[in-house]
Amino acid sequence: MKRRVVVTGIGLVTPLGIGTEITWEALVSARSGLGPITRFDAARFDCRVAGEVKGFQAEDFVSKKEVKKMDLFIQYALAATELAMRQSGLKIDATNADRVGTYIGSGIGGLISIERQHAEMLAKGPDRISPFFIVGLIVNLASGWVSIRYGAKGPNLAVATACATGCHAIGESYRIIQHGTADVMIAGGAEAVITPLAVGGFAAMRALSTRNDDPVGSSRPFDLDRDGFVMGEGSGILILEELGTALRRRARPIAELVGYGTSGDAYHVSAPSQDGDGPIRVMRATLADAGVAPEEVGYINAHGTSTPAGDRIETRAVKQVFGEAARKLPVSSSKSMIGHLLGAAGGVESGITALALERGVLPPTINQVTPDPECDLDTVPNQSRRASIRYALNNSFGFGGTNACLLFKKYEE
Repeated sequence: MKRRVVVTGIGLVTPLGIGTEITWEALVSARSGLGPITRFDAARFDCRVAGEVKGFQAEDFVSKKEVKKMDLFIQYALAATELAMRQSGLKIDATNADRVGTYIGSGIGGLISIERQHAEMLAKGPDRISPFFIVGLIVNLASGWVSIRYGAKGPNLAVATACATGCHAIGESYRIIQHGTADVMIAGGAEAVITPLAVGGFAAMRALSTRNDDPVGSSRPFDLDRDGFVMGEGSGILILEELGTALRRRARPIAELVGYGTSGDAYHVSAPSQDGDGPIRVMRATLADAGVAPEEVGYINAHGTSTPAGDRIETRAVKQVFGEAARKLPVSSSKSMIGHLLGAAGGVESGITALALERGVLPPTINQVTPDPECDLDTVPNQSRRASIRYALNNSFGFGGTNACLLFKKYEE
């Protein structure tokens, strides 16, 4: 028998606030965290809106001496982990250290550090490059710093699968616990790339919204007038535990993780195939892994990026997988309020999905003004909804045709 895996802690750092409860309350109140870019002068950029984390003080979570050694995405990961650890009540010591692992990824990693250090080198020469430059930017250092900070000596891993990163990290951690390699995993994603190169690069692909005069309305998944995604930043970390381990220390399970699937489109570096083949197969694989029928699922936290093609194809895939049940299935996108957190999206949205199950509230998709006839699902438009559900899916799809899906279940003793 597979070992049961539960979520005992959720840490969220998002454009809606620093803290899980702050983020959740804003989501269910249908408030947006999007606004004009303030990190740099974006006057010459086609896209000038983003979801920035406001009021973040790294020293609240990291010593002043350590801050200069790490990129902002690592700081976000450490903050979200601290929040998750507090909620979980998990303590790591000599008795369990080698049974606790870390698996935290990032889609891009330390781009802020790369841009700053490159400018420094050009202006003042190679002698001015920081000795912490490399170890402060590479993707696996979020996981590495968390391992060091808490003394977690189990698996120490990272994944970089673009926008599916957070979901893959959580799914692979689920497998690690199921197979008995570890009893606890600290898992999720972190991202901080609201920088000139990242915004300019995504804009050059025509992937970003240019609704600059209406930042709050710029991310509008499934709406007919959507024109691209809005970049966000932050981190989402879950504490995953083998059920028996959690119960022995009297932890309170928030939700149970019961299914995980992956798939590859084998189609295009940035565009999904029009038939939705990859998303269809990953959702079916996840349901099969859990042994759950499509009609048992009560909610989907969609990938829902607000791109014209992506939302249409995800809608098509949901209809294919769920058949007649798709007409009554609530499918909402948190990205309408927080933007697209890239490698952190799956971690944040998994936390949101688990909370929706625990609290019986579905977060909405805001900015639903003009329904797109090709996205004719129940998108939970504009206001949250109470719903008693037992199973909920979280979808994440990434560049390179990589897909991940997680199935959460309301915890039952």
